[in-house]
Amino acid sequence: MGNAGGLDKTAVSMHSQSMRTGLVILFNLLAMASIAIADETLPELKAGDQTYTHVTIFKISATDIYFTSDKGMANAKLKDLTPELQKHFHFNSTNAVAIEQKQKAANVQYFQNVSHPSASAGQSSQDGSKVETGTGKKIWASSFLNQPPPPLMVEKWLTPPPDTHGKFVLIDFWATWCGPCRAAIPELNAIHRDFGDKLVVIGISDESEMDVRRLADPKLEYSVAIDTQARTKTAVGVTGIPHVLIIDPKGIVRWEGFPLLQGHELNEKVVADIISQYSN
Repeated sequence: MGNAGGLDKTAVSMHSQSMRTGLVILFNLLAMASIAIADETLPELKAGDQTYTHVTIFKISATDIYFTSDKGMANAKLKDLTPELQKHFHFNSTNAVAIEQKQKAANVQYFQNVSHPSASAGQSSQDGSKVETGTGKKIWASSFLNQPPPPLMVEKWLTPPPDTHGKFVLIDFWATWCGPCRAAIPELNAIHRDFGDKLVVIGISDESEMDVRRLADPKLEYSVAIDTQARTKTAVGVTGIPHVLIIDPKGIVRWEGFPLLQGHELNEKVVADIISQYSN
């Protein structure tokens, strides 16, 4: 699910046929452009203002290079490498620009689709969304607002397990390949920093540990877990990501949905209001 081999999961997670087509084309292009590198090593790699040492490269694409180094797993843009390394890795700036433009177009199409007018209450619309009872908000999952959610099932924590006792819990269902998921990470980082004493942020993906650990930008500052069986995701009925639940200390869902949905964005003010209203 974290690479071109996960096209089926990618398509299932999108919300319209046109968007699925665009993303499938994109990932096919990425797959065609990807080249597996068999443990090529470099003593040093400079990418922009970053310098990595003890580098072992395991994959490159038309736009990125993926490697382990003294800083752990990371990826960098080929356009940020030195001219010598760009030549060594057969970097083609024209191809890279074309692929990045297709990715941007696919992300724009995603936002346009999730911002369409909602369907009638209790019904699914053409993009697979449902309507949250009482709010009219579109969600791509079953609704658990003002109800207990299914238990969080974790296969492995990639960070130390958080202490959730007596705290609000924000669960983000996400994936590394998902542009809107990555776009939501900075806001989730800010929520973690500003409300960490009262709220725990957890990002959970059904990708492999390696896929999640490869993501270096943006960096997740909150708790991260994987469940490759997608048990909680399935129980919540998630069909589109990112999908967020905010659960109060009594175990009741107080917010749910796509955190970037126009008119219903999840931000620090929303979180502050929820904490203020449901702390007691």
